[in-house]
Amino acid sequence: MSRARSIFKKLQEAKILKPAHTILETLEGIVAGTEEVTPAAPFIREHLEIKRYMTVAIIALLPTFVASVIFFGWYVLAQVLVSYVVGGIIEVAFAYIRKREIEEGFLVTGLIFPLTLPPTLPLWVVAIGVAVGVFFGKEVFGGTGRNIFNPALVGRLFITIGFPGLMSARWVAPFSDAITSATPLATFKSTGVIPEYMDMLFGQVAGSTGEVFRIGIIAGGILLLATRISGWRIPIFYIGTVVALSAIGNFFLPSTIAPPLFQLLGGSLLFGAFFMATDPVSSTATKAGKVVFGIGCGLVTVVIRSFTGFTEGVMFSIVFMNAFAPLIDTVVINRKFPAVHA
Repeated sequence: MSRARSIFKKLQEAKILKPAHTILETLEGIVAGTEEVTPAAPFIREHLEIKRYMTVAIIALLPTFVASVIFFGWYVLAQVLVSYVVGGIIEVAFAYIRKREIEEGFLVTGLIFPLTLPPTLPLWVVAIGVAVGVFFGKEVFGGTGRNIFNPALVGRLFITIGFPGLMSARWVAPFSDAITSATPLATFKSTGVIPEYMDMLFGQVAGSTGEVFRIGIIAGGILLLATRISGWRIPIFYIGTVVALSAIGNFFLPSTIAPPLFQLLGGSLLFGAFFMATDPVSSTATKAGKVVFGIGCGLVTVVIRSFTGFTEGVMFSIVFMNAFAPLIDTVVINRKFPAVHA
């Protein structure tokens, strides 16, 4: 690490590279980690900072990303590149305006956002969505660490409302060029038909580019949990709540509420539970708060999927619970550490 750091230091000292100083600082943090230490105990035990967290998250997303390119073609890669370029320009611009280091949170946001989209969505819509997500979902709040809502979901929510036709009719099945609106959730809502579960598990159904290969999502989620990049409470209680509520609801209202396994494998539940609901900035911070957050996401997801005109509720549920995250943590802390009145 010291050798890599010395190389970056020399590059930063070069006058010709002075305009790229902020970018070089960011790359140094990703490759070499932090060099900041405390003058007294407790000490940093390893070079582990937010850049490393983001790096592990990207590695966890790679199986899903690679599968999306295989299933839907190189156009997915174009969507990701547009997301990184447009969002990256906004990030760099704000970094220079604020005279700060580039906020590396976009490394994950720039990849997650296009993975939530239909695989044939026009690139200009991708550009609008990521620009809105980064600008209004994060930068207006002060940047990474200060945003209330998940930026990727803010962008996705905006284009869902702004371009409903494009967002509901640009689906294709893997290895196919035929446009369809028949995702598994839409099919169940209109006809009550449920696809083969094995097809849903291995990504042989229509859906967002990042949601269909659920084996890859599970593998990436396990990596996040095993490395403690994400806690287990939010995804477990989120998924568990959906399964429990759908099991009870399907017993009484089988034509309205889908069965548990279909809820689990349908739509973006797994992707949202592992990669978006666990966002350390916009979700809850306390342990009990994470349990409440997960349960709330699960409840809202089942309600929206079953009783509204929308086929999917994951995106709305996470954004909805993001708004309550500070309140949830406040209530938990106040109950655990009640104020002492003289």
